[in-house]
Amino acid sequence: MLFLIASLVISVTVFVAVSRYVSQVESQVGPLVTVYEVARPIDPYSPLGPSNVEAKEVPRRWAASTAVTSLSALEGRRVGFALAAGTVVTSDMFIPATDLSPTEREIAINVDSVTGVAGRVAPGDRVDIVAVFADVPGLPKQVRVLVRDARIVSIGGQQTIARDTTEGVGETQDVVPVTLALEPKDSLSVTYAGNFAQEVRLVALPGDVGANRSDDVDEFDAGDLGGRAVPEGLG
Repeated sequence: MLFLIASLVISVTVFVAVSRYVSQVESQVGPLVTVYEVARPIDPYSPLGPSNVEAKEVPRRWAASTAVTSLSALEGRRVGFALAAGTVVTSDMFIPATDLSPTEREIAINVDSVTGVAGRVAPGDRVDIVAVFADVPGLPKQVRVLVRDARIVSIGGQQTIARDTTEGVGETQDVVPVTLALEPKDSLSVTYAGNFAQEVRLVALPGDVGANRSDDVDEFDAGDLGGRAVPEGLG
């Protein structure tokens, strides 16, 4: 009888001790919340979803305030830079949802530290898009403004691409993709310049985008320097 009583007392003591320990751990850790981690490396602009992210429970106090806690909140969204496996997905990583007008189209161009105004532009800023035509048959060598007051939608992370040059095979270049909101005709002209112009450059504008710019010129060639602009193949 004494043995049974002693066993009962020990059992109750162990149960109380374990309960107190679990309660203490829960008070230190707090409630759990579901976050989503990258299951495998994800390339820039790849859509997020069940195939490349996985749910993980972590203490709420350890999760960032911007951590995505619902699969539906991230499914189909994109991030403008590479994500390593194990990265917790947060809402501030997402490329902003489009706010295009019915007549606007999104187009992305690659810029570097020079053609992209050395990183001094941000989403929402307005820029002019300028192209340098130097090697297009039938066109004078000139600088031409393609679009005025174009709105920047988003700026991606830095990427390394192969340079398309006739001199250095295997050379690479660090670029940053910039997404712009353009009217359909402007998107075509920028696409053309991106493929055939020697350089496409962003030109940052004054803070007062409503300023009078009627004196700005749209083209510049040898004639503006006192020479003669001759189309390729006609000189």
